[in-house]
Amino acid sequence: MQDLANAVAGLADKSLLLLDDDAPFRLRLGRALESRGFEPVLVASIAEAIAAIKAKAPAFAVLDMRLEDGNGLQVVEAIQAARPDARVIMLTGYGAIATAVAAVKAGAVDYLSKPADADDVLRALLARHHEAPAPPENPMSADRVRWEHIQRVYELCGHNVSETARRLSMHRRTLQRILAKRAPR
Repeated sequence: MQDLANAVAGLADKSLLLLDDDAPFRLRLGRALESRGFEPVLVASIAEAIAAIKAKAPAFAVLDMRLEDGNGLQVVEAIQAARPDARVIMLTGYGAIATAVAAVKAGAVDYLSKPADADDVLRALLARHHEAPAPPENPMSADRVRWEHIQRVYELCGHNVSETARRLSMHRRTLQRILAKRAPR
């Protein structure tokens, strides 16, 4: 971790845009990145992010993929237009190969699943161009990824258990048992 902090200290521009609509996560990650040497600007919506980019295009950005007012890919495109050398990391609690590909095509350098550790985010931000960052220290378990996917489909179906079960091709009671349990680690 000290090597990462030293790498941040050596940067000419430490500006960082952090976009996430989950306030506790945004504040926690913002404090963690600030303690590691970045100068974060925390925003909760696409409109706030676009305004922050127009005020000062950041050298780094950590963006949530799914937001209440749209998709984080819009912000990636705005950052790339304002500052093509910016390093952008996408975060999401609902990872999918298609969205990862779309994020990279839009200009993101990496795509991490939530909850992302600050050191994993830092490694991804500081990875050399065209070099893949090291794998995360604490990746989500397969059970957690499955649970996150089920929760996302349940949310998209308006918390309708029968519709969610139909779309996931599982029995309604099985789904109810899964939804009643706490999230796996």
